Amino acid sequence: MTAVRTHTHAQAVDAAIDLFSRQGYEQTTVEEIADAAQISRATFFRRFRSKEDVVFADHELLLEEVVVMLAATRPEARDADQPGGAWDPQTGPYLEVCRAARLVFDHHVGQRETSLARHQLLQQVPALRDRELVTTHRYERAFTHYLRDTLPPDRSMTTMSIAFAASVVAVHNAILRRWMRNPHLDLRPELEEAFADLRRAAVAPLPHEPAGSGAANGRSTTSTTGEPPQPAAGVVRTTGTEGKRVVVTVLEPGAGPDDIARAVRDALA
Repeated sequence: MTAVRTHTHAQAVDAAIDLFSRQGYEQTTVEEIADAAQISRATFFRRFRSKEDVVFADHELLLEEVVVMLAATRPEARDADQPGGAWDPQTGPYLEVCRAARLVFDHHVGQRETSLARHQLLQQVPALRDRELVTTHRYERAFTHYLRDTLPPDRSMTTMSIAFAASVVAVHNAILRRWMRNPHLDLRPELEEAFADLRRAAVAPLPHEPAGSGAANGRSTTSTTGEPPQPAAGVVRTTGTEGKRVVVTVLEPGAGPDDIARAVRDALA
């Protein structure tokens, strides 16, 4: 992110957030932002297009970096001799998604003053909160596409990919919000532990199902009485100790991304 966040970009973003915080979002003009950032009005619109865009400019760069980072970890792009051990197709993709989410967390912590001011701004401007929801969904979508394309066929079902992506984003955002309320805390170890819990849950079979069974992999199973296959629906499993939880949900085939994300978020809440 440091290499991509140019001096001009950083000046404009930091100046805009500072002015919004002191003067108010609606009261601040593009001309004032350009003057504070020492750039022309034309340069501002060429880079950001609007006041709303400048608030989320760092996220646009982060999303690009996340996509590039994940693309470089696909099996076909990896060097077989690179450090870090052999690629495990069952766990490697989950680990890389967590590393990408950690990149976003580290950026916010590294840009402490701007991140805290942006967070306060989002609480005050409903339109910006709506934009934040859209941005969150874009991270989920990037993670989901990567998992569906990278996991082995028996673990790359849409439901499992969406559920894990939504869980990573939900956990990341929950811990990030805690840090924003208490920026003196070092919550990165807690983030790493939570991600590890999610990875363990993602590769573990559901209760009372043998490893490798259809239910464990999100598929319908056939009963021993000869009844037609029954889809797993509404299954929620929570595990964890010391107040920490991992939630796995399995819904009926045809459940949409919003249904899956909502089930995970409701359980985590």
